[in-house]
Amino acid sequence: MKGSTFKRCGCRDTNTGRRLGRSCPDLRRPGGGWSRNHGQWHWQIDLPARANGTRRTLRHGPYPTQTDADTTLDRIRAALAVPDPTDPHVMVKTGDLIETAVKTGAPIPTPDQVRRTLHLDITPTELPTMTDYLTDWLTGRNTIKKGTVRSYEGHIRLHLIPHLGHLRIDRLRPGHIDAMYEAIAERNTTIATLRASRDQAKRDQVKNQRVVGPRTMHLIHATLRKALNDAMRRHRYLDLNPALLVELPAARAPKPTVWTDQRVRTWRDTGKTPSPVMIWTPEHTGRFLDHTYDAGDRLYALYHLITFTGLRRGEACGLHWDDLDLDANTLTVRWQLVQQGWATTIDTPKTTDSEATIALDTETTTVLRTHRAQQNRERLAAGTTWTKTGLVFTTPTGGRLHPADVTDHFHHLTTQAGLPPIRLHDLRHGAATMGLAAGVHMKVISNRLRHSSPHFTATFYGAVLPELSHAAAEATASVVPRRRSVTKPA
Repeated sequence: MKGSTFKRCGCRDTNTGRRLGRSCPDLRRPGGGWSRNHGQWHWQIDLPARANGTRRTLRHGPYPTQTDADTTLDRIRAALAVPDPTDPHVMVKTGDLIETAVKTGAPIPTPDQVRRTLHLDITPTELPTMTDYLTDWLTGRNTIKKGTVRSYEGHIRLHLIPHLGHLRIDRLRPGHIDAMYEAIAERNTTIATLRASRDQAKRDQVKNQRVVGPRTMHLIHATLRKALNDAMRRHRYLDLNPALLVELPAARAPKPTVWTDQRVRTWRDTGKTPSPVMIWTPEHTGRFLDHTYDAGDRLYALYHLITFTGLRRGEACGLHWDDLDLDANTLTVRWQLVQQGWATTIDTPKTTDSEATIALDTETTTVLRTHRAQQNRERLAAGTTWTKTGLVFTTPTGGRLHPADVTDHFHHLTTQAGLPPIRLHDLRHGAATMGLAAGVHMKVISNRLRHSSPHFTATFYGAVLPELSHAAAEATASVVPRRRSVTKPA
């Protein structure tokens, strides 16, 4: 099965009119070599016999040069070198694969493609498109949390299938993935431009459309990378994951910013917040808690607990009385209330780092005892309509609180108290910065917030509160001895 290259032409016999093909005398020079100016290059090779035993000689051309013909022939030889020559089944299948590619004008299959085809017992034309593969892959994700599945589903439905779904999985290239992110970025620009327009009709066009931020881009890429890793390792559809060859710009999380007096004045004048992540000063936090307590709000204990422990919203809403030991002043995070669409469900924390026991201060323990007495009164008032959930924070009839309602109520209380806006999750950031301001060691704060490492805590919160920065400046200046104070007049 070595094969050969040759020349043939379109000349015809003057007597019969038949094509001369390879027998044209003008194809050869007097010395026997091929003519440089007459005829076109072709190749010929004997493939493994067909399944019915018939011989299979394959010829193809024309090619511009002998080198082009030899290159194609070399690819065929490399593909034929893959199967075991003593196994007639795989030899026939390899021959079918090459013959189909040549007759349909498709590229000659590479050795890796031949191996994959023989391993999977399917031809490349039977490989799934990205739409089919991603849909099946998502259906098979039965061992991960529902929130993660929901995230995967959104990435696949909104971005991966619209941009990549038409491609056969083995034809996906890094350039296709880059083009997807470029298209998303262009869409972001369009949305921003229309939103800034003075034409109300243009603003209405993007009223409910959201910009895809850098962090979301990285999450989309993580979904694609995971799906293609499974295609490569579990299904052998790919030899290399093209998503690994695509590099996105770093997604830097916005740094927490404190509501200083100057920033509050600017916000009141312009209505604009300096950062997506804003933190109250301890004075702001105290005003919020005092307002909520004085109003007799039934969720005061929930907001108090988040403020001083840094619990996430879902962890606070999913807290059970069994997770509290008020005599020992401890709280153990074991559950979270997860929102999926509008529906809610109780689930374990996403990572094992999130499961931990947290110490409570004496005032927080007292607040929780008072809240328990309040809940007992509500249970007696509800009578037979009371729902037994075992949750610390519930509706007046014992049911689960909806996380969105907890957030909306928080914003309502913030407005009532006349405070600058923050997200409910920013109370967690406030717990960290207040601990730093109080001189608590960084590692202790990291453990209380259940961060992956103290380094993350230090990087994210290290220079947030102005009080911390001022203290650091004063401490640095005090190291240098001076003959006289330069802050006093001579």
